[in-house]
Amino acid sequence: MGSFPGHVLPGTLFLVIGVWHIWSAMVRYSSNPKSFRVRVWNPVPGFNGKLKYLELYVIAIGGFIDFCIELFYSTHLKLFVHGILNPTHMNNFEHAGMLLMFVIFGLIVLLSEKTSLLPLPDGALCFIAATAFAAEYFLFFFHSTTHKGLEGYYHLILVLLIGLCILTTIAGALIPTSFPIDLASGISVALQGLWFYQTAFTLYGPMMPDGCQLKGDNIMCRSADSEIRGELLANFQLFSLILFVLAASAGAYGFAASEADHSEIRNSHVALDD
Repeated sequence: MGSFPGHVLPGTLFLVIGVWHIWSAMVRYSSNPKSFRVRVWNPVPGFNGKLKYLELYVIAIGGFIDFCIELFYSTHLKLFVHGILNPTHMNNFEHAGMLLMFVIFGLIVLLSEKTSLLPLPDGALCFIAATAFAAEYFLFFFHSTTHKGLEGYYHLILVLLIGLCILTTIAGALIPTSFPIDLASGISVALQGLWFYQTAFTLYGPMMPDGCQLKGDNIMCRSADSEIRGELLANFQLFSLILFVLAASAGAYGFAASEADHSEIRNSHVALDD
């Protein structure tokens, strides 16, 4: 069982990184489509390079803060009971492990980019990111907390979105010049963040479907029809989020292209038409 803050905090992290990835991919492609390469992270321009690695710091520090919340705050420091891990907080331990993978990813990329200790190509970094997403995928797929009913349906959709993050990240390593793949990677991460938010507001906030309510640690629905209506509402919410992200991405790309010399893009379209 989760909580409102437990979904909003990681959702914020994924949403911010995903939106930044989408925008950066668009700017890089519209600026010079011929030299475009997939990037697992994107430097922040300006400020004399002082904020260049901001995205990596957000991933590493933000993930570490969330890791500490799950491991120490949520467990009330009761990590062990009778010499074994506290079974009451196994879900918190699993969440902490997932977040630790993203912290490790951020640190590895920082070492690769800022030092000569671990020089890795972008393709290898993509595979490391895919490993972090894979750990998250298996966490939610084989969760010690049994998600049933409406809660289980929301987490099933989350697992599918995480799987999309894995596929697009691996594809970025295999096809490093593909702008659609890089864009799809950012969109999948942003959608994952938005779905964390949607889950928080629906299951633990003011958007609970009629006929369902939070009782203790479970989402209870009065009847099977109420649960089905809740699942149909989840489908509509997912469709709305996808439509919103795609529309926002199209508008952002139009703006990025208008700010750059995109004659090369038009020429490539003409070449394809010919």
